[in-house]
Amino acid sequence: MEKLELKEGDKFSITDVLLVEDGKKVEIGTPVLKTEVQAQVLNHGKNEKVIVYKYKPKTRESRKVGHRQPYTEIEILGIK
Repeated sequence: MEKLELKEGDKFSITDVLLVEDGKKVEIGTPVLKTEVQAQVLNHGKNEKVIVYKYKPKTRESRKVGHRQPYTEIEILGIK
């Protein structure tokens, strides 16, 4: 998920849950469910580099930019 400002090993809860699936039972929120998800931060990192290349014909204008998106890897501990 997007980078969170938590340390590795910290536990937190997610309260805005949109969908919960348990085998064949599926619950969909309108707009959110009254459910809490317990999670733990495993580590932080960056994704692979994405190259963005822009080119404008006839003016010989080009621009090459790279971007690496930061992320936080989490582990879901339980759903209440």
